Amino acid sequence: MNPAPRRSPSTVRGVLFDLDGTLADTAPDLGFALNQQRQKRGMPELSIVDLRSHASSGARGLLQQGFGIRPEDAGYLEMRDEFLDLYEENLARSSTLFPGVSSLLNDIEDRGLTWGIVTNKAERFTFPLLRALRLMDRAACVICGDTTPHAKPHPAPLIEALSKIGASADQCIYVGDDERDVQAGHAAGMSVVVVRYGYLGNGRPPEEWGADLLVDSPAELGPILFEGLRRT
Repeated sequence: MNPAPRRSPSTVRGVLFDLDGTLADTAPDLGFALNQQRQKRGMPELSIVDLRSHASSGARGLLQQGFGIRPEDAGYLEMRDEFLDLYEENLARSSTLFPGVSSLLNDIEDRGLTWGIVTNKAERFTFPLLRALRLMDRAACVICGDTTPHAKPHPAPLIEALSKIGASADQCIYVGDDERDVQAGHAAGMSVVVVRYGYLGNGRPPEEWGADLLVDSPAELGPILFEGLRRT
């Protein structure tokens, strides 16, 4: 059962979104970069289906899945840098907004709400991707993994975003697809909605993360944002 919401319905002024696995399906291009590395080493490609749940963990999670290599292992930094360079070259190859996201953002803007992005993706990848998706000029703020000294699950990126959009924590909802999104949002004093259509990682099921609500599609987010966060 979802816990009780953290705010009254009348105070919602804006919404902050995670990027990968929440607004955009970037797993195909992340997987493409990993498979390029595997091909160079004479290894078969892995299916995107097998890689999707690792996409939220970025290079660390994908390299572990693709090569069994961890950050503490010898050669990891070289593999990581190679992966990131390949991804940078192909980050807008197949990535797209999830179905229903475009309509949701249009509705948010039509209703006068503010929306922004808070992601752990570095600026060097986030900004070109958002330009390709035609979101860069629409978002009221874009906070990346290297914008503040700390990344999620630390609340600093969300606190920075709230400052940028001029809203308090009890006036804004955070939407994500990873347990660290819930941890960061709650640490910042925000209510958090988890999207079940996202990547969701490989840890505990999302029902155990302590999110205020879980939804199965962007279409379900509209009533929550426009009518107020409430138990459904």
